[in-house]
Amino acid sequence: MPEVIQEVDYEGLSTDSLAINMLAGSLAGISEHAVMFPVDMIKTRMQVLTTSPTAAYASMSEAYTRISSTEGTRRLWRGVASVILGAGPAHAVYFGMYELAKELAGGNDNGYSFVATAGAGAAATITSDALMNPFDVVKQRMQAHGSQFRTVAETFRTVYRTEGLAAFYVSYPTTLTMTVPFTAVQFSTYEFIKDRINPLNTYSPMTHVTAGGIAGAVAAAVTTPLDVCKTLLQTRGLSDDAAIRNARGLGDAFRIIYSRHGLAGFARGMTPRVLTNMPSNALCWLSYEGFRFFLKGGHNKPPPPVVAVNP
Repeated sequence: MPEVIQEVDYEGLSTDSLAINMLAGSLAGISEHAVMFPVDMIKTRMQVLTTSPTAAYASMSEAYTRISSTEGTRRLWRGVASVILGAGPAHAVYFGMYELAKELAGGNDNGYSFVATAGAGAAATITSDALMNPFDVVKQRMQAHGSQFRTVAETFRTVYRTEGLAAFYVSYPTTLTMTVPFTAVQFSTYEFIKDRINPLNTYSPMTHVTAGGIAGAVAAAVTTPLDVCKTLLQTRGLSDDAAIRNARGLGDAFRIIYSRHGLAGFARGMTPRVLTNMPSNALCWLSYEGFRFFLKGGHNKPPPPVVAVNP
């Protein structure tokens, strides 16, 4: 009796369009950053190196209380416009590139693949960070204690006039040093957990929230030291410390932080960073998968058809 071989009919498979992935990613990025912005503000304040007692915070609760009472709760949202303007196109490129690279690397075939997922995540963050980095610089300049910047346009003009175009990209190599491993860990963890608890890969809000939250927390904790260095470089123009103002890259930032605070200095802001990334990543993946699901028509993709072949 001839053996029956189960062969997948690949011609019958439907592929999500790049436009849908990019639109869903854009909407997800805006949702994520807007909702979690106040916590990100507190994280930035806690990471900035300063000699002023009024600008130093020992905990998240202290930072929130002092900012709210002395500067008003609206201060927690200053700079959010910069994030929204940058997050839309950056996340469109981010998720569009991720899905495209993962497909080309074979990451959608035969279940979870660490190499394909991590590689696609790295490609996604390199391209999206090139768009997002200037907006991130503007955001952190507006978030810093004592900042006089009121609008995104004013901040862009002032930074460009006083420090030049390089100010928007001085932290880009450090950002990539952080975000490439962050994204590789985050995407790999997300896809691994999703594959284990939802092997059919159907739309499942609980799956996306759970996998996204865990992935965000793990990636944030691992890359916090690099985030502290990035914050120093992006806010150097506001410092009255000559060493910080003249910092030119990751090596300078690392030496300054270590000389002032030792190894503990690289954990500054870890708690708010993890608490920011856990819910924001959960929200981002929930939004992305949800927007993509409904943009496709609101139908879970059925399992690939199987054709019996008799050799």
